[in-house]
Amino acid sequence: MRSRFLIAAPSSNSGKTTLTLGLLRLLHNQGLKVQPFKCGPDYIDTKHHSLAAATQSINLDTFMMSAKHVETLYNKYSNHADVAITEGVMGLFDGADRMKGSSAEIAILLNLPVILVVNAKAMAYSAAPLLFGFKHFNPSINIVGVIFNFVNTESHYRFLKEACEDVGIEALGYVPANDLVKIPSRHLGLVISTEHDYDAIAAQISKTVDVEKLLAITATEIAIIPEKPDLPQTGKLRIAIAKDDAFNFTYYENIEVLKRLGTISFFSPIHDTILPETDLLYLAGGYPELHLEALSANTEMKEAMLRYCNNGGKVIAECGGMMYLGKSITDKDGNSYPMAGFLDINTSMEQAKLSLGYRTVNSFFKGHEFHYSTCKELSSIKRVGEVQNAKGIKVDTPIYKQNNVLASYIHFYWGEDQSNKAFEALLSI
Repeated sequence: MRSRFLIAAPSSNSGKTTLTLGLLRLLHNQGLKVQPFKCGPDYIDTKHHSLAAATQSINLDTFMMSAKHVETLYNKYSNHADVAITEGVMGLFDGADRMKGSSAEIAILLNLPVILVVNAKAMAYSAAPLLFGFKHFNPSINIVGVIFNFVNTESHYRFLKEACEDVGIEALGYVPANDLVKIPSRHLGLVISTEHDYDAIAAQISKTVDVEKLLAITATEIAIIPEKPDLPQTGKLRIAIAKDDAFNFTYYENIEVLKRLGTISFFSPIHDTILPETDLLYLAGGYPELHLEALSANTEMKEAMLRYCNNGGKVIAECGGMMYLGKSITDKDGNSYPMAGFLDINTSMEQAKLSLGYRTVNSFFKGHEFHYSTCKELSSIKRVGEVQNAKGIKVDTPIYKQNNVLASYIHFYWGEDQSNKAFEALLSI
């Protein structure tokens, strides 16, 4: 018997990520093989998952991926796991278009029981109608248990247990408010660090959550599926990928596809002064705005980047990568820092405004836009592609094409591309 479940919540900020991280670390410390997944396009929570579980976390997204691809990824990575924990996104039923792309859609597709995390800080027996509504809203969803967050006393928890009894959902325990287990946030999500004390979160959960019961009610007989061998490397491209504290927002399956195209090397625009010999440069997004002094001071790397782009080098630059290729980035205090200078744009963190949502380009390529910076074009720059949101409405997200450089705020997903044809088409937009 192996345990499979999805952790969801009625809304964002209910504490499902902290609970997920604590469970991952707790079960890992118990010697179990734990496989984490994340619903949606989030590339930050997966980093936390991977650190907490010592296993690579995988994105599952029914907007950017086909249903078959989601099932394939889930079966591939959970195949030999004792416990597979999938963390939901936003509220259980919140999708890009009603339920499309929601945690609920993933739970239905993969037939996963749901553990609901409820913020009960200012709630007692009123949890009953909330739980009743979530349990009965969609009969395809199987909510088997609930864990209450921000509950500081046993007496408070007793009211919540009574609510569960009357609704018919298993009460699995609670987690008190505790600054020691709180992970700080930045403007794009939780702070990425290896210093977070996942063990402290795990220790707290072990005291007040019935983890054995959780595993028991989510246990199922699952046959191990024969694994298909990974596709061989078919290309001979040299591919350089930016990877450091400023550039690290990547989808794991995207990198797996690139590995089949050739040889991967990683470099740091912050610390390195030489650009690797490469046929394709991937400048992923990240937090360049937090490392402006170091990026701007590394003139050797900026000059190498500019030469490569001017000489026709192929580049995919996403969000932070696009910002780095511009003339400058301005921080929230109005200080401007020179960047590589290839694209005639300035980006700024002043008057930060959230731009968020799924994107479809030319009715084919899928991706996600998530940033607070603004972009100003200093001259006429070639734009390519027609960009739509999840509802098919045209949006003004720019995709710049200059020489062989494709640059945009969009984080593209090409991890489903087994033939590499779609990825090649992306380069030639």
